[in-house]
Amino acid sequence: MAFEGLSEKLQGVFKGLKGKGSLTESDINTAMREVKLALLEADVNFKVVKEFVASVKEKSLGKEVLESLTPAQQVIKIVNEELTELMGGTNSKLTYSPKGFTVYMMVGLQGTGKTTTCGKLANYLKKNGKKPMLCACDIYRPAAIDQLEVVGKTVDTPVFTMRESREPEKIALAAMKEAERLGCNVLIVDTAGRLQIDEALMDELVTIKQAVKPHEILLVVDALTGQDAVNAAEGFNDRLGIDGIIMTKMDGDSRGGAALSAKKVTGKPIKFVGMGEKFDALEPFHPERMASRILGMGDMLSLIEKAQEDYDEKKAAELEKKIRKNKFTLEDFLEQMGQIKKMGGIAKILDMMPGINSNAKNNINMAKSEQEFMQMEAIIQSMTKAEREDPSILNASRRRRIAAGSGQPVSKINQLVKRYNDAKKMMKSFTGKGGNSRLNKMFRGF
Repeated sequence: MAFEGLSEKLQGVFKGLKGKGSLTESDINTAMREVKLALLEADVNFKVVKEFVASVKEKSLGKEVLESLTPAQQVIKIVNEELTELMGGTNSKLTYSPKGFTVYMMVGLQGTGKTTTCGKLANYLKKNGKKPMLCACDIYRPAAIDQLEVVGKTVDTPVFTMRESREPEKIALAAMKEAERLGCNVLIVDTAGRLQIDEALMDELVTIKQAVKPHEILLVVDALTGQDAVNAAEGFNDRLGIDGIIMTKMDGDSRGGAALSAKKVTGKPIKFVGMGEKFDALEPFHPERMASRILGMGDMLSLIEKAQEDYDEKKAAELEKKIRKNKFTLEDFLEQMGQIKKMGGIAKILDMMPGINSNAKNNINMAKSEQEFMQMEAIIQSMTKAEREDPSILNASRRRRIAAGSGQPVSKINQLVKRYNDAKKMMKSFTGKGGNSRLNKMFRGF
């Protein structure tokens, strides 16, 4: 998970501070040394770490902190504010052309996931009411055009190509005309990358920039490469002048050094982060929410937004009615499991919950929980509709048939039925006194 290693270390530092009734200058100095070490181990830029620690230390040694009744909480508040500011302060949104047609130019080194990110961005824009088109301007990498066409098909977005052309700027200009002809209002230009920054690459990108005059140049970098990603961002910005950064593979970066350094080093904001391989796994970057996650305070706003995104009011009302009438079936249970998977699974949800640190997640045994999820899904899908609607008809022979169909032992089928019956008993409490208000909170709390 993103920032997991850093989060664990920082929470350990602050746990030590919370154990003290009052704080001395020596306590602050010791804590700041540990914070500095944690940030350096997370591969945060050395100059950034030095300035960050100095700022936190100066504010933490103030009279209002040392004489506070809750000095440790005051220090955590300062660190939270400084982390937020370090990563950009507030969410930096995409800018759109006031004339109605917007061009985004995607740049980056090879292997950062740039072409896939073009598809993710197109998918994001479609969800937000835009009509994008993708343009293939990588004329060098084998099968780059084919890859973009596959991506476009997956996210149901048109792709403009000119396979015979060797002039990317002319391809981009032709794509603009075609996009407007088709009624598209956003063009996403996928440019060529290199293994490293060189003059030929930069000259080509400058030529494309001058030709299409993009409203934003978005640099795609791989979070797992740490300071190499920051150095690449600095190089692209110096020569090309980028407007924002999209950081891929953030879900696998337990250190987070690139995300914590990029804004300070380049002066350009992180606009999106890639949090998975699926095309809906591109999330707007919110510095204040990320800082909250790092300090173990969770990210309830993102969790609520994710729930709202997948929320179907009609289905929720139907489910509410079934629970009231005590008619919640295994069919409904399967559908709810699907909703959790849509939100990223148990691990993703727990990652956004406040107070759930890495040790707690390990105790929950995430891998086992996800595996059990898949087993339950296989078992329910191996049942007939009648069996899902009324599990009481599951006699021994039916259970053996379901076990064979799902590849699970009969004991797992028995375990699932027991869990279902226990859940059903619990849901009876919603139909009693005050049940309506509790149900309203459960289904409409978002």
